[in-house]
Amino acid sequence: MLPEFDEQPSNVSKQGQLAEQWQLLLLATSFFTRIPVNISAEVSANMLNEASRYFALVGVFIGLSSACAFYLCAMFMPAEVALLVAMATSVLLTGAFHEDGWADVWDGFGGGWTVENKLNIMKDSRLGTYGAAALFFILMIKYQALLALIQQTMPNADVLNETLSVLSILVLGHCLSRVLATSLIADMPYVSEDATSKVKPLAQALSNNSYLTLLATGTVIILLTLSFSVAWKLVVILLLTRWCLKRWFTQQLGGYTGDCLGAAQQLSEVVIYITLLSLTSVGI
Repeated sequence: MLPEFDEQPSNVSKQGQLAEQWQLLLLATSFFTRIPVNISAEVSANMLNEASRYFALVGVFIGLSSACAFYLCAMFMPAEVALLVAMATSVLLTGAFHEDGWADVWDGFGGGWTVENKLNIMKDSRLGTYGAAALFFILMIKYQALLALIQQTMPNADVLNETLSVLSILVLGHCLSRVLATSLIADMPYVSEDATSKVKPLAQALSNNSYLTLLATGTVIILLTLSFSVAWKLVVILLLTRWCLKRWFTQQLGGYTGDCLGAAQQLSEVVIYITLLSLTSVGI
């Protein structure tokens, strides 16, 4: 008679792994949004690094929330106004986290002559001329690109079909832009900043498992929303955008900061919308 083996430890181990991943997802949510979450585990630098695998998934949630806001508003107001509400929803959910990084990068890179000058300017909570101008233009370009996409892809669509189009666009933009921004952690050095700065905690390392999870999330979203002929062109454009951002940050700072990742997210999101608009314009 064969001995009986207790499978409880294996089940407990699986439950423990699921609980750990859930805590990482909650941490990623609290890091990227203003949504209150209850994290039972003690947060450490390593835990924040591992939570980076779910940054793209948080982007999916933000995109879905923005699309829902558009849908609700589009039922009783023009699409132009509904789109503004959708954009405001993402800003409220994230606390303008990435927009702040975009503005700080332009203030620092535009007003500083040395790496130390640039970092000091980026730490300053005040908004300068470079940052204000950059923030205005990125939001205007984003709004106009999204509006043109809505009008061009489905000019005669009813609200429901138009919303389904907006759903795909916003989820794609918010997810893939966070994939690109987070991926910079993998092969760029972090430029340290002193403890007196306004810098928030930041993931500074990307493990292989986290990187694969991040890329897998982006791949699934692409497969669900785009045809292959459009998808590969968008991926190529994003790879070129990543190369340009990496080169820019390296020349300016010798690495990246949290503000740089925020700027990368904002720029790549706009690149996604403009690329989709360009491909739609030429009928691809």
